[in-house]
Amino acid sequence: MTARVLVPWSDISVPAELNAVVWDGRGTPPDGLGDVEFYVLPYDQGPAAAKLIPQLPSLRVVQTLSAGYDNLLPLVPSGVQLANGRGLHDLSVAEHALALILAAQRYFPRWFAQQQTGSWDRVHTRSLADCRVLLVGYGSIGRAIERYLEAGEAEVVRVASTARSGVHGIAELPDLLPAADIVVLVLPDTPQTQGLIGASELALLPDTALVVNVGRGTAVDTDALTAEVSAGRLRAALDVVDPEPLPADHPLWTLDGAIITPHIAGGSDSFYPRAKRLAERQLAHYAKGEALENLVN
Repeated sequence: MTARVLVPWSDISVPAELNAVVWDGRGTPPDGLGDVEFYVLPYDQGPAAAKLIPQLPSLRVVQTLSAGYDNLLPLVPSGVQLANGRGLHDLSVAEHALALILAAQRYFPRWFAQQQTGSWDRVHTRSLADCRVLLVGYGSIGRAIERYLEAGEAEVVRVASTARSGVHGIAELPDLLPAADIVVLVLPDTPQTQGLIGASELALLPDTALVVNVGRGTAVDTDALTAEVSAGRLRAALDVVDPEPLPADHPLWTLDGAIITPHIAGGSDSFYPRAKRLAERQLAHYAKGEALENLVN
């Protein structure tokens, strides 16, 4: 009997042993999904796609296209395999992190505003070169960001959950923050990372330091960061915040020294072809009874 799989694209290559049903996460899911065994979650389509997981009684595999998966663990039934999208977002997020850094360091918000009025008012800017960058979170995305930073001739200080050769541990942050020009956060949302950068940690940073967050917003105390940026002491370039979405009347939106993008670092054109290739490989593994890649449970 042909196994049924639920996928988000109509043009995905599916092995002959599998029968694909397409749902991109928009609108109501198709009827008759009781025999679906393999579910490729649509990317970035909100909670409805994840909430479908417990409603698939024949499910054997869930493939998420995100690197993070903590929000899915409570929804995945016992005995169902969960695989994540580790590696898919590396270059996309790294590009965005670099763009945020360069936009802040080279005063792009100022130049964009001046363009609207035709102003040619010139000042010299900061740079990335020769900055000491604290890279907090040294997984595959962190390593991709590091390559861009090193190409820009910045000094990169690596920080991970535990110390190892060439990498500092999170416990060393109080000693590392006072010498950082830029802090780049690439952290998941876990009990260990929530509130990691609070008022006391921000106070350790030197004046005009830049806080960049492309991981999860919960790693930073938003109120404390807002206070520091509002005072003009620190700067921020954020793709993620807490809460998300950031309320329209939140003061962080309009502060000088703050750049905000709406959690879009991972969703560039480079992501989707890579995501589709991963899903095709995983479906081929499943059809052949082979071990899956990126299993997290």
